[in-house]
Amino acid sequence: MSTSTGPGSIVLITRLAKAVYKAASEDVLGMKLKGLSALQSLREGPLPQKDLCVATHLDPNNCVLLLNELEDAGHVRRVRDPEDRRRHIVEITPEGKAALKRAEQAMEDLEEEVLGALSAGERDVLRELLGRALTAQQPA
Repeated sequence: MSTSTGPGSIVLITRLAKAVYKAASEDVLGMKLKGLSALQSLREGPLPQKDLCVATHLDPNNCVLLLNELEDAGHVRRVRDPEDRRRHIVEITPEGKAALKRAEQAMEDLEEEVLGALSAGERDVLRELLGRALTAQQPA
């Protein structure tokens, strides 16, 4: 248990997340932050739509809305799963890969702005700790 009298870690993470969401606008990234997350999930290869929804922490309805936007922008393509015609497989397009690269560069600039008070080593530790905490939240 912490002996600190200041806000707890979750409150601080929430405040920082709000700052990031505010700064990571569609104008800055060229897409919504959730779109960036989806494209990052597709970087290693196509995923069933259901798995992409889980990976991006979106309920199926919001995931479909996001995929509609990404598909309209030419960033992803949905194809029927040849093994189960009821399912869709989502893949990133070459245009999506280029948009992802631009958005990630913008996020690097944003990270410098938001986390500028931390050293590179401290950012690495923070990334590792947050990644570990997030992985523990993934469904089995």
